[in-house]
Amino acid sequence: MTDCLFCKMVTGEIKPAVVYENMFILAFRDIKPQAPTHVLIIPKQHVATLEDLKDKDLAGELLLATQWVARQEGIADSGYRTVINCRDDGGQEIQHLHLHLLGGRRMKWPPG
Repeated sequence: MTDCLFCKMVTGEIKPAVVYENMFILAFRDIKPQAPTHVLIIPKQHVATLEDLKDKDLAGELLLATQWVARQEGIADSGYRTVINCRDDGGQEIQHLHLHLLGGRRMKWPPG
């Protein structure tokens, strides 16, 4: 997708603050953080929403990358929140699947 912001990050056209990368996943700091640690974790392959994710291996890569980033950021032991917004009513603003990793403070419930 040539007009997708996150695809442009994957190709290097836009340079995010990368915290993790492998051949399937890119993780970078959110430009509008909602917690002391706020990292977005995306598949490098364009998948528009969680409803469009069909690859079990890619789903596993996404979650394992999240664990790795949480440990690297020092929030794994104290705890963290993961959020995947799906489509308009779910609050998804960019139509490329992404997982929010939030931590570094106590999370409140309900979230929104």
